[in-house]
Amino acid sequence: MVARLPRPSAWWPETAVTGVAGALCLLGGAARADGTVSAPPLTAYVIAAVSACVLPARHRRPATVMVLLLGCGVLVTPLGLLLSPLTVAPAVVAAFSYALTAPDERRTLGLTALAVAIVVGTSAPWLTALSSQDISRLAAVAAFPLVAAVLGHSVQNRRAYLAAVEERARRAEQTREDEARRRVAEERMRIARELHDLVAHQITLANAQATVAAHVFDTRPEQTRASLADLVRTTRHALDDLRATVGLLRQSGDVEASPEPAPGLTRIPALLESFRLAGLEVVLQQEGVPRALPPATDLTAYRIVQESLTNVTKHAGTATARVHLVWGPDDLRVEIVDAGGPARSERPPGYGLIGMRERATAIGGRFWSGRSAAGGWSVVAHLPVPTMPLEELR
Repeated sequence: MVARLPRPSAWWPETAVTGVAGALCLLGGAARADGTVSAPPLTAYVIAAVSACVLPARHRRPATVMVLLLGCGVLVTPLGLLLSPLTVAPAVVAAFSYALTAPDERRTLGLTALAVAIVVGTSAPWLTALSSQDISRLAAVAAFPLVAAVLGHSVQNRRAYLAAVEERARRAEQTREDEARRRVAEERMRIARELHDLVAHQITLANAQATVAAHVFDTRPEQTRASLADLVRTTRHALDDLRATVGLLRQSGDVEASPEPAPGLTRIPALLESFRLAGLEVVLQQEGVPRALPPATDLTAYRIVQESLTNVTKHAGTATARVHLVWGPDDLRVEIVDAGGPARSERPPGYGLIGMRERATAIGGRFWSGRSAAGGWSVVAHLPVPTMPLEELR
């Protein structure tokens, strides 16, 4: 089995940096103080080879490698070589790598400056006389590692900034996804409530009317025809309500912008008439001054009345109910009470009461249901309403 060699893109940059730094160090060993260049001595090859061998370890031990390479710079002058920026090229690369990973900028610059000072300080006594050229050369030797350290720390800060920007973008994207999922869940709940209220109401009425027609089919043909006509109207209204509900669910903003508005309290008389045709007598009572309602509140009030009367028709053993609307200063009290009696259905409870409670709480209202003092079932909802009268809101 032949072992795979690492991809060129993984090792060639490191090889290039190490080779260039070693070549510059060797070239510095060939330079002379008078400006001439000669063949590098053996010591120059040794310094360049040691520096090139140590340099790749800078990624794992950047501080140690920088100190070792600057230590090689201490030996340059005693070994008869010229201390120049070229001979400390590997140390410059190590200083950059150290600053790239060090967390403290001051400590990084301090350690680099100390190492440079030691190299320059130990080389100065070996010079017989310090000329201006020597001073400028030693200043360049000291400046190059310090500049590399500053650049390394700048790159580190830039990378940290980009990483923070990417993290904020990732969190923002995650927040948008969470918000989208939350809105989808809310929309599903809203669709479920609308369809439950619509289907439960209309199917209950249609079932009651069909039952009446089947019961009197043989004995009272006229009443049968009337019941079937009521059944046709009920199914037609069901289609109209379904169309209005779908139109409401397709909107993202104002409900009033729909060409077929969602049902509200203005349709309560028609709603009560549909229950009367199904055999349930409903008395409507109102107290206070009616006012315009926000679309969501208007729809909620209508659906609570509709669902409550649907439950009376399906489950309560009575043929009478009362709807009481009380307009207070800042709320609307919707109360539906049936006359009581033995239960008509033993089916397990569905989602009607849950949906009514969710509707009321979604607009900041309160909801209660339970047995009334007269023995029947009572549903009470307190819904917030604006304080402006109906005429001012039109």
